Amino acid sequence: MGEFHLDNPVFVTWLIATALTVLKVMGQGWMTVYRMMKVGGGYAAPEDLRPGLINKAPDPKQLEVNDYVDRSRRMHRNDLENIPAFWAAGLIFVAVAPPLWLAQVLMYGFVVSRAAHAVAYATAQSHEVRATFYTVGSLIVMAMTLYALVAMV
Repeated sequence: MGEFHLDNPVFVTWLIATALTVLKVMGQGWMTVYRMMKVGGGYAAPEDLRPGLINKAPDPKQLEVNDYVDRSRRMHRNDLENIPAFWAAGLIFVAVAPPLWLAQVLMYGFVVSRAAHAVAYATAQSHEVRATFYTVGSLIVMAMTLYALVAMV
């Protein structure tokens, strides 16, 4: 299987970084659910107003935007817009056998940049702060992809 085996530390680095970012994506979805349940609102769809075990007394106000819930939803959407590109770029990067040190700096750097972005977003930091962490992660994904393209030529 070429570079895709557990004896390859670059592949293991990608597996670890990918596992951490999968947990981030899925955890953010659960955080949104937790926040909706905590405030009893911030629901996204009209059918969420149907009575059920959790929402026994639906109210149309539950569909109003709730920033506490919506902030988590925006964070989740941001993860879904950015992290899958890392997964794909990481596989391409692993395939061209980069040096381990470079793979670790870039892949773990991406994980750290996404964690910092999440903290900045969760604590309502300015757009400039969030954009800085986004930019770092985005440049890392592009660098891995460009490195792989150059290596394949």
